[in-house]
Amino acid sequence: MTIAHPAPPEAVPYTADGRLMDVHRPDSATGPVPVVLLWHGRGPDERDVMRPLAREVAAAGLLVLVPDWRSDSADGGREHLLASLDHARRTAAAYGGDVERFVLAGWSMGGREAVAVATHPTTVDGWRPTAAVGIASSYHSPAVTTGAAPLEVLAAGPSPVPVWLVHGTADDVLDADRTRELSAALVEQGSSVVLEEPATDHAGVVLTEYDPAANRCLPARAEHAVQGGLATARVLAAAAGVAYLPCGGGSTGV
Repeated sequence: MTIAHPAPPEAVPYTADGRLMDVHRPDSATGPVPVVLLWHGRGPDERDVMRPLAREVAAAGLLVLVPDWRSDSADGGREHLLASLDHARRTAAAYGGDVERFVLAGWSMGGREAVAVATHPTTVDGWRPTAAVGIASSYHSPAVTTGAAPLEVLAAGPSPVPVWLVHGTADDVLDADRTRELSAALVEQGSSVVLEEPATDHAGVVLTEYDPAANRCLPARAEHAVQGGLATARVLAAAAGVAYLPCGGGSTGV
């Protein structure tokens, strides 16, 4: 299968020292579109790794923002993550985004941080995204953004926003049981939760494959990774209230 992509993203600074955020715009739009802020994983400054997935979601008619951030910074990346969220909320409208339809999402470590920020009671002065999407993550450890583990926070009561979860059944980096545990806890609390388990690995859920020679995740070629990444694109679009057709086939609001 060949994945259709829109134009390369615009890279814009989101911090005073020039840290960059990719802006993936839909090919065409008749009005403000939903916004997805998508955080990459633990590897420092890997916004490029998220481009295959971000481009596919943008092709479905969403504005997708992907910042670089560094988990190896002194605060574990907290300042970068929260600065990127603040920048996205302030500037998304200038890129054609509807900030009232805002999905906070992340992969691997970024997924834990997205779910943590979206569900924590005090981190962003009471602001909430429309939905949170955790992709191939673990939710036991304290998040750098909130200081609390999402599982502990959600044990106290239902999630204030819908939570969408994706985890590949062949993930040998983080076992899918990590996500299943959060899903079960959300169900027990009466939260709105959707769990998708594509038959792919840790890299495949974001439309990539790990290349040992490059020591980096590169755009997917294997069918399991393509299909797994498209499953994640469907989840991100659905979390934003958009019906999704793969390969840039278009979308309609739902």
